[in-house]
Amino acid sequence: MKTQHDFTEGNIWRQLMVFSGPIMLANLLQTSYQLVDSLWVGNLLGADALGAIAVSGTIIFTVLAFIIGLNNAALTILSQQKGKKNTDGLKRYLNAFVVLLSIMSISLGLIGFIFAEGLLSLLGTPSEILNLATTYLQINFLGMLFLFGYNFISTVLRALGDSKTPLRFVMIAVLLNLFMDPLFIAVFDLGVKGAAIATIVSQGFAFLYGIIHVLRKKLAPFTLPTIPHWGEIKLILHLGIPSGLQMSVISAGSAAIMSVVTTFGSSVVGGFGAAQRLDSIIMLPAHALGTAVGSMAGQNIGVKNWERVNKIARYGVVYNFAVMVAVGLLVVLFAEYAVRLFIQEEDAVQFATQYLQIIALCYPFLGINFILNGVVRAAGAMYPVLVLNVLSFWVLRYPLTFLFSKLLGDTGIAVGMGVSFIISSVFAYLYFRFGKWREKVLFKQRKRG
Repeated sequence: MKTQHDFTEGNIWRQLMVFSGPIMLANLLQTSYQLVDSLWVGNLLGADALGAIAVSGTIIFTVLAFIIGLNNAALTILSQQKGKKNTDGLKRYLNAFVVLLSIMSISLGLIGFIFAEGLLSLLGTPSEILNLATTYLQINFLGMLFLFGYNFISTVLRALGDSKTPLRFVMIAVLLNLFMDPLFIAVFDLGVKGAAIATIVSQGFAFLYGIIHVLRKKLAPFTLPTIPHWGEIKLILHLGIPSGLQMSVISAGSAAIMSVVTTFGSSVVGGFGAAQRLDSIIMLPAHALGTAVGSMAGQNIGVKNWERVNKIARYGVVYNFAVMVAVGLLVVLFAEYAVRLFIQEEDAVQFATQYLQIIALCYPFLGINFILNGVVRAAGAMYPVLVLNVLSFWVLRYPLTFLFSKLLGDTGIAVGMGVSFIISSVFAYLYFRFGKWREKVLFKQRKRG
């Protein structure tokens, strides 16, 4: 189909640019989704409501990390089956994913709904916002199937070489949420409950549209669900669990970094918060390239075309360097203006500006991690990538940030993190170059009776 790319042949440069662009836009829209929620709630309902959503968001992010882990497993398995041109294998694994994700999303939604208040209490949620946060979280848990569903359909299509159609799904969800937030919050006077309903209605509509569109256009070989083979479930969990743990390591590592930041007082904490919001936007190109390279490499790993896999990795690194150096230069020049979009307090602005100008020089090296780890992950070597993440956050980033902050004061936060980006990219390259990830075999020949 025209929207789907066969990455086992053709011009790699062109494919990389054309395929990664829509992923970049989709990620940007996904980031704006959370920002729009916060803007409407903060302006229409005030600080308590915004705090309730922020606390609930911590739990939702943890669930989302798990979903991303399973989606990484889907990307690996399905892209390799696509590369093999194994339609039967695609059907079997799609069926296994659909059954497993349906059971997990419904179970997780019910469990989360029941224990939402307890989870928020464990996080130390202030009593004055506990009821608001509980309501928001419970409604989000009821819509868990939609969150799982529309993310999964997007991952399936990207694995098959289509990044444009998922952009449409995300755009629908974001635009609906943009208009439904004020409608449910203010017009229907539902408050925080309205914000949560707007979120799940938007995601639900995007999910249902995605299913109908994919089935009508026959973009993926979905079939009526049947009980999957245990070997298929086992492989999904074997890849999905360590991939989910990778996200947990990242989340916990970020919390550890924050423990260093908080020692410098509220101005530095505020400045760091603003810088992190900008960071999430600045790194979108590198994230998108990592996803694109993973899909492209996965198809070629499926047919054992290692020469092309190496070219994809090499071109991905070069493209990342070119883009992230350009982005880094823009950050150096315009950091202060960008920071002032979020905060005005001078000490906080000064810290955030300096932080971004220092770390901007190291963004290309963090991008190398995304590219090379994406290729390794596409082979199914999830545990080595988990180890690399543990090394990056707990052996390098947190200790170096702590050390340089002691030596250089708050300037050391950016220096420590930047140095860790550079060193971790070296480790990522060494494993890519000399590791045994190319020996990973995911699919054994099925015995037929």
